[in-house]
Amino acid sequence: MAATIRDVARLAGVSASTVSRALSMPGVVNATTRARVQAAAEQLGYAPNKAARGLITGRTGNIGLVVPDLANPFFPSVVKGVQARARMHDVAVFLADTDEDAAAEVGLVQALAKQVDGLILCSPRADEEELAEIAADTNVVLVNRLVEGVPAVTFDNEGGMRQAVAHLVALGHRRIAWVGGPKTSWSSAHRSIGLFAAAHDHGVQLVDVGHFAPTYEGGMAAADQAVASGATAVVAYNDLVAIGLLARLHARGITVPDDLSVVGIDDIAMSRMSRPALTTVRLPKQRAGEIAVELLLAMIDDPDPDTIIGTRGTLHGELMVRDSTGLAADRTSDPARP
Repeated sequence: MAATIRDVARLAGVSASTVSRALSMPGVVNATTRARVQAAAEQLGYAPNKAARGLITGRTGNIGLVVPDLANPFFPSVVKGVQARARMHDVAVFLADTDEDAAAEVGLVQALAKQVDGLILCSPRADEEELAEIAADTNVVLVNRLVEGVPAVTFDNEGGMRQAVAHLVALGHRRIAWVGGPKTSWSSAHRSIGLFAAAHDHGVQLVDVGHFAPTYEGGMAAADQAVASGATAVVAYNDLVAIGLLARLHARGITVPDDLSVVGIDDIAMSRMSRPALTTVRLPKQRAGEIAVELLLAMIDDPDPDTIIGTRGTLHGELMVRDSTGLAADRTSDPARP
């Protein structure tokens, strides 16, 4: 039979209540007693019941993770990082998908907050004011989004775009098209900032094709406009959009990279499987999930430490050069393509 708290108490020579305090609130028990209790628990293979421990500590032992769209391969990598690190701390993860609906996101987050000790919001679609209100009521860490005063893990979107532009310029490209993500996307805005700054620094033209859904279909929809822009290279908001571009370009008989080079962002698994294999900026997505858990658990242990509130971790991307980029084509030589 599994060991009980009374078994641990007998072996350690203390009361059951002392065992409970030593395992759930070790700071209130002297070091010698605490060590004796922990040794006894380890010897007997005793694991405290989470529900019972929650009654004492006021904690659930759960955290929430909210993502916009699990069908987007970007987010499962973040989920894996969160789950792996949470498991190390014996914490359960409640996962929710908002289906890219900012209004539904707020209601879902408010409901989930009542069942967990804190929340990780990955690429949230709600506006800053709504996110600040949520963070005022519960422990919150953001991933891929910045809001003043809220701990966050972000990616160096601007730096990643500078790498992409430098690569294309080195291949002779002087007119580059940008296929942006949703208008309300924080990361799309910052990627755009990085692209325009890099284009200015290199003295090349950047054509903003517009805002599109962050999906394969969004890339399909953007392809014709990207071709009409007269650019010799296209940078897409993410890899899914880039792969959609590749599909539509292939359907039109436009060869990548001979006629048009394509660059994505994220480095999802499909980017290596596409034909041609996609040049992209690799983002450390799983690592972002791991860091977010550490930040959140630190907040839960001490809800208002100066070292946590407003903490921002920035992770840098790495350009992965593959087959979808090549030397700039002379677009003026083909009358079918402006």
